[in-house]
Amino acid sequence: MNHYTVGMAGHIDHGKTTLTKALTNVDTDRLKEEKERSISIELGYAPLTLNDDMEVSLIDVPGHERFIRQMIAGVAGIDLVMLVVAGDEGVMPQTKEHIDILRLLGIKNGIIVVTKVDKIDEEMRQLVELDIRESVEETFFNDSPLFFVDGVSGAGVEQLKAGIELALQGQESRDASGSFRLPIDQVFTVHGQGTVVRGTVYEGIVQEGDVLEILPQKIPVRARQLQVHHQRRESGRAGQRVAVNVGGVSKEELTRGDVLVASGHYETTDTIDVSLSTVAELKYALKQRGAIKLHIGTAEVYGKIVFFDRNELSESNEEVVCQLRLDEPVVTRRGDRFILRRPTPTETIGGGVVIDAHGLKYRFGEQTIHQLKSKLEATPKERMLQLLMDKKLITVEAVSKELNLTETTIEEIVNDSDELIELVQGEISSRSVITSMTDLLRSELERYHTDHPMREGIKKAEIIQSYEKTFPKKFINAILEDQTKIGMIKVMGPFVALFEHEPHPPKQWEKRVQQIVEQIRKEGLLVTPVQEHLKAQQLPEKLHEEVIFYLHQQQILFQLDEKLSIHAEAFIDAVSRLYSGTSETFTLQQAKEITDLSRKYLVPFMEKLDKLGLTLRQEQERKWRVTEVENWLQRNNH
Repeated sequence: MNHYTVGMAGHIDHGKTTLTKALTNVDTDRLKEEKERSISIELGYAPLTLNDDMEVSLIDVPGHERFIRQMIAGVAGIDLVMLVVAGDEGVMPQTKEHIDILRLLGIKNGIIVVTKVDKIDEEMRQLVELDIRESVEETFFNDSPLFFVDGVSGAGVEQLKAGIELALQGQESRDASGSFRLPIDQVFTVHGQGTVVRGTVYEGIVQEGDVLEILPQKIPVRARQLQVHHQRRESGRAGQRVAVNVGGVSKEELTRGDVLVASGHYETTDTIDVSLSTVAELKYALKQRGAIKLHIGTAEVYGKIVFFDRNELSESNEEVVCQLRLDEPVVTRRGDRFILRRPTPTETIGGGVVIDAHGLKYRFGEQTIHQLKSKLEATPKERMLQLLMDKKLITVEAVSKELNLTETTIEEIVNDSDELIELVQGEISSRSVITSMTDLLRSELERYHTDHPMREGIKKAEIIQSYEKTFPKKFINAILEDQTKIGMIKVMGPFVALFEHEPHPPKQWEKRVQQIVEQIRKEGLLVTPVQEHLKAQQLPEKLHEEVIFYLHQQQILFQLDEKLSIHAEAFIDAVSRLYSGTSETFTLQQAKEITDLSRKYLVPFMEKLDKLGLTLRQEQERKWRVTEVENWLQRNNH
């Protein structure tokens, strides 16, 4: 089953509502005022039966100038438009404005219907057809079929139905693979059921029971019940007119222009980058930051227009890339069509397509124009790469929101590309972004190892802090993990280093450090303070702290206190002798007898054993932690 929406456009009192009734047997004028004045004020909807493979909704659009908002809301989501012209009046100003709006909304499939043909003779028919053909030259109606119909008698109605069916056979039905979105054009209450919203589904599928959201208010709701033209349905899809009974919200909280969406899949925006085309005859130039009224979906929002290459816009045959800054948020995506009108004096300015639903502030000049045109012309893959230059790492769901691509399309692009990479499960980055981070990381580590060769590496927390202004923390951690796996770097506790790096003294001081170590080794347990050895070897004072840290970190020396450090060989041997020469517990006196250390050395030596977890102090005695000390001695090859 293919689902289509067919709209009617044309001047007031040209017979659109009568034609709708002739096609569908439904009177779409529901309001008392509409009956009294014989004009359509609100959008009217009716099911049009053509064949078993097509489900068609017909929209009767108000023609009066004052109801232009409803007209735009009605045609914004249609697949085929019928341009209705009364045979006894011909093409009128409102007809031309409607043609302009349809063109600007990107509608390309249309047929022409001449109504009230019972009021004209054959000669008038020919004149009316000539008038219409001249008026639609250079529009998408140029080659459209034309039908003569009388809505009252029914003459020509069956031929028109056949024409509609033929026109829709060449029209692709709307893609239902995206996330559900329904711009609301009607809100009402049904006794005993609560609030109902109605609209044409722009994209996606909705099912009974779905958790949804109403934007821009961010109201969570649930789809209790669905109807298509008063018939209960379990689901509704792109291209269908659907009424949704929404739980959790009152009628007073909602209005036309709100959007019912799949929860969590859409965001609101008040700054939109657009490509704009003007109408053929613009009466007044539009000034920089001039007031505008934006019609997008079923919403009508005021704001201002910002140009980046001019200070005013008059009639233009070119597309102008610019920005709309709105007074209220709207729901839109790249590729959505819109109409711009001037609030006062009232006039349709133009329309076009959304380039980026989340525009930024840009500088005036050609660089910005080039940037926006590149965005406009970019392929989905190129847009993803552009997005990743900014975001670095982004979920598939977020890409879908930002770029108006289905998650299936995104996954296909990633799978077919060497440039796009799923760095974290469900999150994408690009090879160029990853390379820029890894190049920075390697350069940073190389510099650090050159400046501090005796250190194990940079603290991981410092790396994250250094780069998180440019890269998300999750991205940095993912890069560190990835580079560890491929052997470019190593992570040792809190430190990160290049895989090939081993801490070592600077080459020009290497021999002197070795001499210091050798002297301390020869001193055994009765050592001279390390600082004295450093001074004796004339090492620069700025290196003293670094050398001591290196000797302790590499366990070349074991630090007893702030001044005394014993060579590892002597320390391990002393621990081994003490462990062999005592029972499970021992006293300070017993330790003194075995190590032959004075109290100056013995107390910090014993405290070091406690710190290493080899002994446990119990009042005047110490108890060996047998398993720990045996493992320690084994690790130290003793």
